[in-house]
Amino acid sequence: MTTQADALAALLGNRWWRLCNLYRVKDENGVEVKFVPNEAQRQLWDGLHTLNVIPKARQLGFSTFIAIFILDTCLFRPNTSAGIVDSTIDDAKGKLEKIKFAYEGLPPEIRKQIPLTKENAHELQWKNGSGVAVGTSHRGGTLQILHVSEYGKISAQYPDKAREIRTGAFGTVHIGQMIFVESTAEGVGGDFHDIVKEADAEAKLGRKLSRQQFKLHFYPWHRNPNYADAQPAIITQEMVEYFRDLEAKHGVKLSQEQKNWYVMKRKLIGPDDMGREFPSYLDEAFAASVEGAYFKTQMTKARETKRIGLVPLDPSRPVNTFWDIGKDDNTSIWFHQNLGQMHHFVDYYENSGEGVEFYARILREKAAERGWSYGKHYGPHDLDNSHWILPGAKATVDVARDLGIAFQVVPRIDNKMNAIEAARNMLSMSWIDEEHCSRGIQCLDNYKKAWDERRATYRSEPLHDWASHGADAYMTGACGFTPDYVPEPVQRYGRRRGGGSAWAA
Repeated sequence: MTTQADALAALLGNRWWRLCNLYRVKDENGVEVKFVPNEAQRQLWDGLHTLNVIPKARQLGFSTFIAIFILDTCLFRPNTSAGIVDSTIDDAKGKLEKIKFAYEGLPPEIRKQIPLTKENAHELQWKNGSGVAVGTSHRGGTLQILHVSEYGKISAQYPDKAREIRTGAFGTVHIGQMIFVESTAEGVGGDFHDIVKEADAEAKLGRKLSRQQFKLHFYPWHRNPNYADAQPAIITQEMVEYFRDLEAKHGVKLSQEQKNWYVMKRKLIGPDDMGREFPSYLDEAFAASVEGAYFKTQMTKARETKRIGLVPLDPSRPVNTFWDIGKDDNTSIWFHQNLGQMHHFVDYYENSGEGVEFYARILREKAAERGWSYGKHYGPHDLDNSHWILPGAKATVDVARDLGIAFQVVPRIDNKMNAIEAARNMLSMSWIDEEHCSRGIQCLDNYKKAWDERRATYRSEPLHDWASHGADAYMTGACGFTPDYVPEPVQRYGRRRGGGSAWAA
């Protein structure tokens, strides 16, 4: 005959039952409640893999779920070692506090059977040999579970720390054990973006993942049933078009209540941050979401007004090129057409480790492929300091001219902020082809201020990284380009004044 104790033992042997019934947490109001997984957390549970990457919308509770998951594993699987890595030690300690709070809310019988033997701000250990430690990195020992939080922010602001986490902390988790990497997005580029895009590519292929590949778990804001508002909101034409595109291009059909919620939330936090904090689809999470980005406002506005998309090429107008020439790194080229007050960017190209002959060939190939002819070529002020100079040869501008590229060298702008402001002004009048300029768009989105790790703030000067070359090439054009003079049209219908009266003798 089954006793009550046997029934309880059977329930305790069911992990999902434990996750839904045993633990207590604080809700968004700070009130202690029983932890019951929400829809997003349930979907994560249903799709768990050994390596899991989660680009997320705000307030879906993934950190809480992972904290409970770690605690449950430590309690019911002896000798489990878990680690939590976050962007700051205070944030990491906060996640350990969640675990401690949930443990202290357990029935006394369980805590008595599995008591804590070590407890401080950085570590918890239990009598059964399990433990969890937190920090901003982890190296040494072997982990069965690793949780890396806000890896997008770490990758963007602390690339060296991200490299240490990748080589150190990831390496402590053996094949078959578990890693959770979760974060809001911080623009393209960086290790978090690379992991997400690789996992997304594998998901689209539909192949079975190995235990050493990351599985993508993406949860947009509209999966949360709480993100709805019955209070009517003013839906502008801009938002009508956004919702229409969302349905047509991404298959996301929203209720009126969801549209109300989105419009009001967007107004509250601002359009610049909405895509990062509450993405509607995966690519939106990474678009123009970089803190400290110089062109964030301009790029957001360009997307809202649909100036990033399909840009027609006018074969009757010349194509200008704007350059940034790297010494040991990337050379970047924007291809530009001027239409009165409008600037159409119809192509972008970058490469590294090549000479002027290579880029002259690229220009010829693009002209033949796309059917355009060239106007002016704008080169940076340091053109003759580039790696293109050949020993004993002529200056770079002369070598380039012999190959068909007659550079107009743009003078140096002593104050970098003046060049950035010129680029901002040009962006407000620019249309950029999304297909042919995708890499250039990424550069403009991710061109940002350098981060001062010691002061935990942004410096006044730009960060020199992969995005700076494309942005510098754009600034070359913004500072150097002047449209050719176009004479005023003849006043065809105005009365011409004669030399005298027709009645004169």
